[in-house]
Amino acid sequence: MNLELFIAKRLITGKEHKISISAPIIKIAIAAIAIGVVMMLIAIATGVGLKHKIREKVAAFNGHIQISNYDNNNSDVSVTPISLNQEFYPEFKDVEGVAHIQAVALKGGIIRTEETFEGMLAKGVGKDYNWNTFMEYLVAGRLPNYSEKLNDEVLLSRMMANRLQLNIGDSFFSFFLKDGDASKAPNNRKFEIVGIYDSGFEEFDATYVFVDIRHIQRMNKWEADQIGSFEVFLDDFDKLEVKSNEIYGKTVSSLDTQNIKTKYYRIFEWIGLFDFNIALIIGIMIIVGGINMITALLVLILERTQMIGILKALGSANWSIRKVFLYNATYLIAVGLFWGNLIGLGLLYFQHKYRFLKFPNPEEYYIDYIPVYLNAPMVILLNLGVMFLCLLMLLLPSYIITKITPVKAIKFE
Repeated sequence: MNLELFIAKRLITGKEHKISISAPIIKIAIAAIAIGVVMMLIAIATGVGLKHKIREKVAAFNGHIQISNYDNNNSDVSVTPISLNQEFYPEFKDVEGVAHIQAVALKGGIIRTEETFEGMLAKGVGKDYNWNTFMEYLVAGRLPNYSEKLNDEVLLSRMMANRLQLNIGDSFFSFFLKDGDASKAPNNRKFEIVGIYDSGFEEFDATYVFVDIRHIQRMNKWEADQIGSFEVFLDDFDKLEVKSNEIYGKTVSSLDTQNIKTKYYRIFEWIGLFDFNIALIIGIMIIVGGINMITALLVLILERTQMIGILKALGSANWSIRKVFLYNATYLIAVGLFWGNLIGLGLLYFQHKYRFLKFPNPEEYYIDYIPVYLNAPMVILLNLGVMFLCLLMLLLPSYIITKITPVKAIKFE
């Protein structure tokens, strides 16, 4: 064992001193690192978790990318139909990373009951619709079945059901304008509620009612192979912009593509601010932890001044002595990281499993509980980053060792 490692071990275990005045300072420094790691883990997990949940909900109602007719219609209602017979449907083989594609149609209408009425946007879906994204939001009943013959089953939001005082098994009448002309007698349909969902996204819950797409095709006098638009789901959301451009290039000139970041830019600009908040918290915690480690290192150097003088008198180089203290600091940081990860990951696990922390105002965050998302690369990079930056901050204060002279150090009390 070389001299630096031997002395570092002695410093770490404290066997060369019966009483160490630096012990309380070291404990505070370790606690600061641990608390900082806990705060950083929570900031990353909750920030990223909230981003994922919000964009998952937006995608559940719209897909990641919409392919529609190239016209001047800026509303959500499907006006000009497009053919279902496309080269990219039912599988988008020309673009890698496409998980699913489905056909939909939208039509505005009014739900009427004996007591009240509500405006709605009927979203027509068919047998190709991927209901997996909605299983999490289903709070009562079941999902409608549109894979067989035309039926009147609908999926209604809990918000609309409460406003209309409706429940599972109830029926209601709805009215739709013919060709957008109010002078014509409206189309009317009677629907039966078989399921109630609650996504927590008020903008969607207050509007969308899921119906059989064949109802909208009949009311719009479309053919069976005509739909309003296609919704495309991707495997990797981070490649949204790239895949959106690829899909646009693989479709005919009469079709347009729009991704959800463009369509709901305000929502995504808002959640983009989470990255800044996470970076700010991480920066502050690293600075606080680093300052505490600097204080501990300086106290440790002060306490071992005589030992430093003896080592220099025996011929040890300044850098060799500095490494002794940096080895010690590395160990202390590692201890802080261990406890920080243990506590932080434990808290996040219980939050993920039991969701005991709730938002006081869930309507502002589109979710009632605080979601968490964390993976191994995030945790590893965070720990390596904290270790590296803290040690980098300790290089300068360790330079004070070079200013200690053997004669004065040995006389130091």
